[in-house]
Order: sequence, then structure tokens, then C-alpha cells
Amino acid sequence: MIPYDHAFIKTNGVQLHVVQAGPSDGPLVILLHGFPEFWYGWRRQIDALAEQGFRVWVPDQRGYNLSDKPKGIAAYNLDNLSADVIGLIEAAGQQQTYLVGHDWGAAVAWWTACKYPERLKKLVILNVPHHKVFRKRLATDNEQRLRSWYAAFFQIPFLPEALIGFGNTEGFARTLRQSSRPGAFSDADLAEYRQAWGQPGALTSMLNWYRSVAQTPPKQAPDSRVKMPTLILWGKQDHALKWEMAEDSVKLCDDGRVIYLENATHWVQHEEAETVNREMIGFLRG
Repeated sequence: MIPYDHAFIKTNGVQLHVVQAGPSDGPLVILLHGFPEFWYGWRRQIDALAEQGFRVWVPDQRGYNLSDKPKGIAAYNLDNLSADVIGLIEAAGQQQTYLVGHDWGAAVAWWTACKYPERLKKLVILNVPHHKVFRKRLATDNEQRLRSWYAAFFQIPFLPEALIGFGNTEGFARTLRQSSRPGAFSDADLAEYRQAWGQPGALTSMLNWYRSVAQTPPKQAPDSRVKMPTLILWGKQDHALKWEMAEDSVKLCDDGRVIYLENATHWVQHEEAETVNREMIGFLRG
């Protein structure tokens, strides 16, 4: 077993809980989880990367699990979330990192790549399109708008927290299982998730990521082009996001390619861990 260290790192005015593994002098890889996960969502990737000599940092992003949960919707806009990543790179004593993101973590990774291109060596994206592509799809594609209905529901103050909290977060657990392949999330896994969701203030902070992108977006978008080598891994059975957006996203990369996993859903790193690990490590090593 690879030993894990649990550290609390100060970055950009908040303290983030960060799981660390791998040799201290290895090249830095930061893994960014999405909604409604936490560091544990990368449990099938951490050991594989560490065994290949990478220094792996996996934060609970702000608002999640054991990390700080600042008040207010604006605290969760993409500028703040990407600045958190830059602070982690600096806390690691590095100038650059390999950055990997899934779901909301991928949205942060895209934004970081566009705003701070000099800080990333390579970029790996799992099942979330480039922000410019997603905005265009939401404006022009009725089917994608329907698939994203939950994001509009989350804009309502208090009601989502009340419904989710009243159900003891069973709604989150049911959504994970219904949107993934059988076996992707075990009972033991969901027990870990429930503990994270039950942290004080976590539900509101997690939902504020959705509220911020609609209500307090960054004042200025960065350059849309992605300059560093980029790999997109996309499970084609994603119920929430149309796979065609991966094609549009790779067109915004100077050096990008996309690999489709035909039978995987949105939760690609859980369902196809061996394939994801092999392709990711080969890309980072190449």
C-alpha cells in the first residue's frame, strides 16, 4: 500500500485539506475532484500515479469535506478556484504542475490552463467541456439545456439544501448510483461520501459552486486557447453532458487529443480505472 499523508495547506486565503502520496521529489500532479465528490473520488488513481514516481496532491476543493468553506456565493467563482490551484503549486515549492480534473474539477482545470498557462506542464480533462464550448451549447442546444436542468434547480436559495438534508443526502447517493455503471460506487464508498457531505456547511458550499457560475461569474474570461499538451478522456454514456462537446473542446487546444471510452458514463475514472490510469500515465510520461 502507498502511504498517504493528510496535510492542511494555506492557499489564496483558505486552508485546504490535501491528500499527498508518492516520492517527495517526484514531478507534481494535482488531481481536482468534481461535484459531489471529494479527494476520495481519485482513490483509484492515486496509487497508480505514485507508483510511477509522481508526487500526487489531491485536495478537497474549497467548500468540500475537511477544507475551508468560505461564506458567500462569490467565494466560489472560477477565478478564486483557479487561484487555489496556483497556491497549491507554490506551496509544493514548484513552478509548474501536471493538472488533472473531472467534472467541476475539470472546469477549474480548463480555467486554470487558460488563465495561467505558464504554470501547467500538461492538462488532463475527464468528461467536462471547455467553458467556451459549454456556454455556447447551453445557448444553442435545447437537449443540453434539458440535461443540465439540475444546475438551474441549484440556483434556488435554501430549497436544495433543505431537500437534500431532509433526505440525509440520499439524493446524492441515489444520483451517483443511477448515473453510473453497477458497482462503480459500493456501499462502503457511499458511507465515505455521506461523511463528507455531512461536514458542517458542506451542502451550501458545494451548491454555491453552481450558484457562483451563474450569479457571480469572473469579470473577464481568459484567453480561450489551451497552449499546453492536453488529453481529454470522455465516457460516451454520460447522461448529463453530450459527448460532441469533447470534439469542440479539443479544437481549442494547440496540442490536444480526445479518447472516448464507449461504455463509460460520466464517472469514467471509477468505471474504467485501468484504462484511465494507463492513458493518463502514458500521456504524462510522454
